[in-house]
Amino acid sequence: MELFFDLIFVAAVAEVGSPLTAGYSWPGLFRYSFLFILIWWAWIGHTMFSTRFDSDDLIQRALLLLQSFIAAIMAVNAEDALDSRSSAGFGAAYAGMRIVLVLQYWRARRIPETRSLTTRHAVGFGIAAVIWAISALTDTPTRYWLWAAALLIDFATPWISGHHLATVPPDASHFPERFGLFTIILLGEFVAAVMRGIKSHEDWSIPAAATAFAGVAFAFALRWWYFDAAHGAAERHVRSRKQAMLFQLWQYAHLPLFLGIGIAGAGFQRAISEADSRLHGTEAWILCSAVAIVMTALATIAATSDKARGKRTLLEDLLPAIALPSAILGFGAYASLVPSVAVVLILLSACIAQIIMARYTEAPGRLFLDQGNATAIRATPAENSYISSK
Repeated sequence: MELFFDLIFVAAVAEVGSPLTAGYSWPGLFRYSFLFILIWWAWIGHTMFSTRFDSDDLIQRALLLLQSFIAAIMAVNAEDALDSRSSAGFGAAYAGMRIVLVLQYWRARRIPETRSLTTRHAVGFGIAAVIWAISALTDTPTRYWLWAAALLIDFATPWISGHHLATVPPDASHFPERFGLFTIILLGEFVAAVMRGIKSHEDWSIPAAATAFAGVAFAFALRWWYFDAAHGAAERHVRSRKQAMLFQLWQYAHLPLFLGIGIAGAGFQRAISEADSRLHGTEAWILCSAVAIVMTALATIAATSDKARGKRTLLEDLLPAIALPSAILGFGAYASLVPSVAVVLILLSACIAQIIMARYTEAPGRLFLDQGNATAIRATPAENSYISSK
């Protein structure tokens, strides 16, 4: 049921992203980012609720069906500019999504231990939903101001209730698993964008083939980094205020990660289409910025993991990890001067280098195969001596 729900939201992401490929510019990027944030926030609202309170009864399934239908309406209204009537319809559909979430939290108020949490969420999201609904009836620029106010309330509500994370935490394994599934589906959309770039070529050249292969390899590397190096879907326990802070940092770091994957996918599609030439200045800058954002988000997710926190401080993890993304940002200013295939290969190389650094920093030593569970792990010097003696 949850995977079905996620697929509907990824379909909405695909609809939002389709105009971005044609208009890979700053206005197109702003439009895509705003609509993507709303889709992601609607998804995470349901995900956070369901991992805490989901009863899976008939009423809950009916509400889930309603949310799925509303998500489809959001997708239908996600292709035009922000000042169009369809964008007003998008805001109205989002208001409907929040109203359903308010009903779900209101139902959960019958649990005495969580009444304060559920009431705060119901009231906060309810106020935001009213503003979203009113915005659908107004014209620009008033609509934009209402959107900003509603979005601020939407984001502030969970932060105000952040102290409840330690007392009513989401499931330590199920909640990260949902994020992992959504990451995999978004990487699938990334690969679909690469395939659309491949379809644009009637006659294959060496640069086109190399760019297409590097695009698929980049998605492969991101999957490797997220699950194996950053431990993005590993268990996240919340038992103290510090762990609650790290949990929220991990959770919100997925927004730039998911957003960057979507933007980079459209950029890779354009790079493959223009493999025999060069990207324009703005296109090259946006693509490099998206990759830098993805790399920074993955480094942040890795720094909040339980394994990382047992060894180093948060700053000790993050400061070295932002060196390569910063270099990628600097490269973006000159990326339009080199062929598209070179841009993609440089971005892929930077991603692989960051993965190697993350794995080595986590456990210095050489790789060996643990025959017990057939997983590659790092050996310490003491373990190397033991292995040699055997």
